[in-house]
Amino acid sequence: MADAPLWEPASARAAATRLAAFRSFVGDRGVTGVESYEDLHTWTVRDPAAFWSAVWDFCAVPGDRGSDRVIVPVEPFWKTRFFPDARLNVAEALLREPGDDVAIAFAREDGLRRVLTRADLHALVARVQQGLRAAGVGPGDRVAAWMPNAPETYALMLGAASIGAVFSSTSPDFGVEGVVDRFGQIAPTVLVAADAYVYNGKRFDCGERLREICARLPSVRTVVVLPYVDAAPPLPDVPGAVAWSDWLAPHDGARPVEFARLPFDHPWYVLFSSGTTGTPKCIVHRAGGVLLKHLSEQQLQCDVGPGDRVCYFTTAGWMMWNWLASVLASGATLVAYDGSPAYPTRTALFDLADEMGITLFGTSARFLDELRKAGERPVATHALRTVRTIASTGSPLLPDGFDYVYDAVKADVHLASISGGTDLCGCLVGGDPTGPVWAGEIQRPSPGLAVDVVGPDGASLPPGARGELVCRNPFPSIPLGLWDDPDDARFVATYFARFPGCWHQGDYAEWTPHGGAVIHGRSDATLNPGGVRIGTAEITRQVETVDGIADSLVIGQEWQGDTRVVLFVVMAPGRALTPEVEAEIRTRVRTSASPRHVPSRIVAVPDLPRTRSNKLSELAVRDVVHGRPVANTEALANPDALTYFADLEELRS
Repeated sequence: MADAPLWEPASARAAATRLAAFRSFVGDRGVTGVESYEDLHTWTVRDPAAFWSAVWDFCAVPGDRGSDRVIVPVEPFWKTRFFPDARLNVAEALLREPGDDVAIAFAREDGLRRVLTRADLHALVARVQQGLRAAGVGPGDRVAAWMPNAPETYALMLGAASIGAVFSSTSPDFGVEGVVDRFGQIAPTVLVAADAYVYNGKRFDCGERLREICARLPSVRTVVVLPYVDAAPPLPDVPGAVAWSDWLAPHDGARPVEFARLPFDHPWYVLFSSGTTGTPKCIVHRAGGVLLKHLSEQQLQCDVGPGDRVCYFTTAGWMMWNWLASVLASGATLVAYDGSPAYPTRTALFDLADEMGITLFGTSARFLDELRKAGERPVATHALRTVRTIASTGSPLLPDGFDYVYDAVKADVHLASISGGTDLCGCLVGGDPTGPVWAGEIQRPSPGLAVDVVGPDGASLPPGARGELVCRNPFPSIPLGLWDDPDDARFVATYFARFPGCWHQGDYAEWTPHGGAVIHGRSDATLNPGGVRIGTAEITRQVETVDGIADSLVIGQEWQGDTRVVLFVVMAPGRALTPEVEAEIRTRVRTSASPRHVPSRIVAVPDLPRTRSNKLSELAVRDVVHGRPVANTEALANPDALTYFADLEELRS
């Protein structure tokens, strides 16, 4: 382990953060002893009502608190109510006041650029609101978007939220089955889709798929098509389909947006699990809870405030889209990028950072790793003067990735590795803009959350011991439940059954001596050779330091009454898996992890399957290796890759 941090903020920078301002804010309310992040976190867990009340006030959430009641404990603990008497509207919180400051700066990979001021966005949302009302949409109805990461997608969400409709989205790269598996469960009445989208220099038409989707969604009464790529595309052969401009035309000059003040727990979003083990779960998220959770993460942990420009590379099919939308509530500009992150060059997003003056640059661990392996050095080719924070999520960022950022991207930057999920639409562990960054570590538990690492018996584990990541107390963004789960049986089984009284995240993790966390992978993919639990990331983090390895995935293969470790590698172009490379892998894993981590078999494959949010699908590979059917290949971005793992000669002995 490194004996020095990679980065620490200068004292003046730390003092100027939103986190420091929040400490002063609660200090003025009589809270003492919160000079460090650790002390502040202890207070937020000890007095969560005071903390979440302070977040509401510090972040200037519009609405009516109704009473002084902040938390009403209920058993089981996940039914605990936050702000039970409050009324608010999340669209009002995100839109703020109309004005000339930029709300959304949009960039597409082919060079298209658009800017919407707060006034522009207000006007567009007002028209969308009237269009939805004219379509008969009211509180609780579902509005679905099969859309790119475009300004209209955000406007549609805000228009739906303004009247209390429930919004759900997925990206246009999803096929027919993937869309129907998701939207078919929640029965939307309005579906908005793009005519086409662009990715990696290519155009992909959506018309024929839209026709098939609509034929299988009988609840949809209104279909709106956005001319996203072509100026005037022909409408698909869908009954009642209308172009976006024609849908909004009757509402030109519409009156200002009207915000329906709704209960804190009114549903805002339905998000979907990846679906790699079956039909995707529909996770229903409450409006006030997600808003407060995002505000606490973005302002306190990522230092987002008025005047900032925040870009997170995402699609409308990943929870980071919802997270990105919330930056509007902090007075920041949302920078929406649509397309490939590596088109026309691998550094296209850094070009955008310089062009747009991005202050928070959000990406994935895989993207940073691909840049590292390609030898890209943005520090030498880009100014990146405005970038204060680089956030990374999607999978664990390995120590080499941390080293790469500080060596090859920017030396004076807050690198915030964050981890949470669609399940809570937020983070359990994340950044601290006032504290040091250590290689391979997520800095801190999120404020207000009693995050813990526990053993099989639910007892807390000390630093260095690996176990299950849980949260021991209620928090505002615990979902309302799963769709069509009236007795909450699936909800409880998914998150609460294994460790009663805790939220069980499903990650295998450990605390570090610095108070940070290391995520070792999903616990449902954890290996168990000889009865010893091993996180898959413990192995891949060593493998990917070996020269010539482009990507890797580990599973446990059932073998002779036990489990053996099987490593799959994708070799870099022009490289081969030679006996010498295999020997180096085994030596690296043995010396840096342990002999038990050493793979029994190493197999080279052309590609590895990933979900549409770019996460490796270890479970799908495990099923194929064992001759079991993969429950839902539509959840994968590259399902053809599964063919490489069927009936492998190397795994028969």
